[in-house]
Amino acid sequence: MELCDLKVNINEQHTFLLHQRVLCSFSGKLKKMVKQEKKRSQAKGPGLKLVEFPGGPYGFELASKFCYNSGSIVLTPSNVCLLHSAATTLEMTEEMSNWNLLRKTEAFLDGAFQWTWNDTLTALKSCELFFPTADSCGLLHKLICSLLAKISASSELPLLSSTPPNPSSSSSSSSPDTAGFRWSSATKTPEPMKPCSSREWWFDDLAILAPSTIEKIMKALGAYGSDNKNLILTRFLLHYLKKVVQKPCSSGKEEYGGLADTAVHGVILMGKTAFSCRGLFWVLRVVSGLGLSKECKHKLERLMGLMLEQATLDDLLVSGHDGGVYDVNLVLRLVRIFVCNEGGGGATSLQRMKKVGRLIDKYLGEISPDQGLKVSKFLEVAESLPDSARDCFDGVYRALDIYLESHPTLSTEERTRLCRCLNYEKLTLEACKDLAKNRRIPPGVAVQALVSQQSKVQVGTTADRPDPTQTPRPVVTAAAAAAAEGASTEELDEKEQLKLNLQRMQSRVKELEKVCRSMKGQISKMVKSKSMPHGSRGMPRLC
Repeated sequence: MELCDLKVNINEQHTFLLHQRVLCSFSGKLKKMVKQEKKRSQAKGPGLKLVEFPGGPYGFELASKFCYNSGSIVLTPSNVCLLHSAATTLEMTEEMSNWNLLRKTEAFLDGAFQWTWNDTLTALKSCELFFPTADSCGLLHKLICSLLAKISASSELPLLSSTPPNPSSSSSSSSPDTAGFRWSSATKTPEPMKPCSSREWWFDDLAILAPSTIEKIMKALGAYGSDNKNLILTRFLLHYLKKVVQKPCSSGKEEYGGLADTAVHGVILMGKTAFSCRGLFWVLRVVSGLGLSKECKHKLERLMGLMLEQATLDDLLVSGHDGGVYDVNLVLRLVRIFVCNEGGGGATSLQRMKKVGRLIDKYLGEISPDQGLKVSKFLEVAESLPDSARDCFDGVYRALDIYLESHPTLSTEERTRLCRCLNYEKLTLEACKDLAKNRRIPPGVAVQALVSQQSKVQVGTTADRPDPTQTPRPVVTAAAAAAAEGASTEELDEKEQLKLNLQRMQSRVKELEKVCRSMKGQISKMVKSKSMPHGSRGMPRLC
């Protein structure tokens, strides 16, 4: 018999030239394929093609060694799953026990519940190369049950309690049943970015598994998708997805979308009892680039918006995806959710609103230097809160000044439009003075601000005047009178200074108007005259 009497092509890439008699003695499938090939062709050496063979050429080579060694091979946790899948595909179920590779591998796998943790993990990891076959023949189910039983038995606070199936049962007849697994009570745990506790020792070990294997584990526990109601599993998924995000340039992250949705469902269910506002921002950063569905993203953002008053500036500085440095649209969505929820009013609600107002003012100051931040987007952020959220608009003015300084090419119309986000009456006197002297602020806006300040001062002065119809209150002490007199003197000095600034601004505007009229007159004369006399003087300088 020649060596090349059987040519086997594996996955249309690798070809094996083997003894037909040796392989067909062990494999029922190859025997059938050879008979069919001989009927179609009278060629002496039939050529067979095996597509999507488990483990590819390596898996077929391993099964061939078993045949050439007269049914003898060393089984280990690292190769038993591949041999089992190859035996299933090749139908290596001969009646002779030494030649029945499928029976040998099943007998070895029946002891999986007595394997060590590392052996079980190694076997489960090896199945990823031939996942569909390992899944269809019950391998994954058996190994996952073994893995979960070890987690349950070794955890300080068990994830679940288990009743392991009978190890002597054959995987060909029935797979281990997970009906014996049930949830234990889940308690409040720290934020997800803190180190794992002793009951979470298995987090890092399972992080090496492929997403398809993790999905299979979650489904075996009945905790996949919206069925996830366990905090420990939620924390594991976040830990697992964080490792994925940290991998450099890992493509195809959309395959993690189902796990990201599952993690977010768990986060939403636990809500404020298990996650702080900072923890929710951390969750969003982890899952945002992993194919998270729009529905889950909307639910997560709603939960974040309801807790926005607990956020810090660092939390809001999420990287942008549309050309800008920061994700401004995310912050706008969170603010809208917060404002809609706090619309009922009340002292507590107003206090929360003012806290968010101070936070947004800081955020405006941070994003203002961004060259990709448009005027319309700056205004959206500045005007996203009602006036009641701010006792003072000095923070908005400082952010506006930074934006104008960082964007020197803005037109007068754009600068005027930007200034509409200011409430001049809620500017302090110092801020108003700075605004009046600021060359980046259009003169008309500065006049409006000073006029608003003057009206505020007049209202305050009127309120300070005594009512002649009422009996004046007696002075309590001389010290109090002296203190009141000193305060009044300071207030009068500020009022006089403000009036002086206003008068200077008004006179400046009048001078500019005169210059403009003079320029118009000279331009008219130039148009009427046919030629300008040589050496004539030009237009007046604006000083």
